Parts: sequence; structure tokens; C-alpha cells
Amino acid sequence: MDYLVDTNVLLRAIAAADQSRIVARQAIRTLLRNGADLCVAPQNLVEFWCASTRPAKDNGLGKTVAATDRYCCFIESFLAVLPETAAVFAEWRSLVVAHGVHGKQVYDARLVATMKAHAIGKILTFNVQDFTRYKDVGVEAVHPGMV
Repeated sequence: MDYLVDTNVLLRAIAAADQSRIVARQAIRTLLRNGADLCVAPQNLVEFWCASTRPAKDNGLGKTVAATDRYCCFIESFLAVLPETAAVFAEWRSLVVAHGVHGKQVYDARLVATMKAHAIGKILTFNVQDFTRYKDVGVEAVHPGMV
């Protein structure tokens, strides 16, 4: 795999009112057209489900369970879903200690652990700054606008 696609890219790609919708979609299309292998971690789909089904008044998309299921099926049709392995947890444990990770930053560390366990070097994300601490372990964060 070449890129792990972050949850924020998936969510913006389906959010009709989001100004980044076109950028998210175009980045995915361009990478696929150029032969890149794209994937997601199971965690990405869990986060996607949470934000998609959360009410709009609570910073979610307010989608139904049925609509969210259709979106997930669509995502899974063109993005590989990486297996969760014991190596992911071991890598995560090492990363959070080595990088002093705390609070909600543990979720990004888990994505990085998944990437390391599956030898993926890039993450497509709108939150590039959240992944800069992991340059030393070979993770490059790429903003969809730079694709």
C-alpha cells in the first residue's frame, strides 16, 4: 500500500456543504488514477461511522445508519481495509511512550502504528500537523491539496 486515507478525508469527501469536498475527492481520484494503492485502517471506518451518524448539531453529518452503511460499503469497494494484528498494538504501545502521546492524540498514534505494521509510508490527511511528530519513524503526511 502507498497511502492510508485519514478519516477526515473520507468525511469531507461525502459532506456536501464542506468546502474541502472537491479537494478530498480529487486527491483520491488522482492517486487512484496514478496507480497508488490506497487503504484504510478499521479505526478509520469506526471514526467515519461515529462522525457520519452523529447529529449535525453535535458536529456530525447527521446521516442515517443505512446511509452510513452504504458509504462504508462504497469506501471498502475501492480502498483496502487493513487487518488488525497484534503487531499494531505493540507498535502503538512503543509509539505512545517514545513520543509522549496523551489524550485524543492516541488515535493518530494508532493509525501510525497500523501504517508501520503494514509498511505504509504516507497518510493522506487534512491534519498534516498531527502527524509531523512521526517523521522520525518514516511517516509522511500529505495534504489532499498537494496531490
